[in-house]
Amino acid sequence: MIRRTHAATRDFPQGHEVDLPGRGRTFVREVAGPVGAPTVILLHGWTATADLNWFTCFDALGRHFRVLAPDHRGHGRGLRPNGGFRLSDCADDVAAIADVFGVNTFIPVGYSMGGAIAQLLAQRHEMRVRGLVLAATAGYFASSRDERLNFLGLNGLARLSRLLSAQTRSWVTEQIYLQRKTQSLADWAARQIASHDWRHVLEAGSEIGAFDSRRWLNDIDVPAAMIITTKDQVVPTRRQEELAASLRSSTVTYRVEA
Repeated sequence: MIRRTHAATRDFPQGHEVDLPGRGRTFVREVAGPVGAPTVILLHGWTATADLNWFTCFDALGRHFRVLAPDHRGHGRGLRPNGGFRLSDCADDVAAIADVFGVNTFIPVGYSMGGAIAQLLAQRHEMRVRGLVLAATAGYFASSRDERLNFLGLNGLARLSRLLSAQTRSWVTEQIYLQRKTQSLADWAARQIASHDWRHVLEAGSEIGAFDSRRWLNDIDVPAAMIITTKDQVVPTRRQEELAASLRSSTVTYRVEA
């Protein structure tokens, strides 16, 4: 159910506060696109939001597609569940969002963490995914002992954050906003970063470290496009290339110096 709609502005398309049955309320940007156009669902990366990740893409994509772009759990205006963060839940959230908007089939476009969610969508909701676009992402994000320990440490921090009072968490959020505001970020961007539920964001980092689609990736049988970022300091190019090579169907690969 769409609870409330925010009108489009000069910088952003219209946004909706959406109630997902049994899940809670989240926020989704929408560009109507041409009549009868296929739907793309933009899935943002870790610590970002739909606006932060995709604000430069809405207009261009909207000329050819219907566009939906949600905030993920714990990020921005995304769901605030009582339980822990799971990437599989994010994938199911996206399917539920498609239901609310009356979309039967769609093309997930996933960046970084969003790429993992897109892969899970193709695994868990295969009849609804008509294609995949994966950017700066991989089939796994940690392999060495040090990498795994780093990601596990994020889960430990998340557990500690559960012990903080709501007032303390609010203070931390405000400090994050003030810090980002001094880093030459636009005010809206700083506020979006500060609006995260950092417990869930930290848990998301731990989930990313545990993600591994290599056992089932070859079962995904939809057309795919892979955007490989050749100067990526977070997701090594080698892992992106492994993902592109592992996709079963015809895959178009683009290499970007970023």
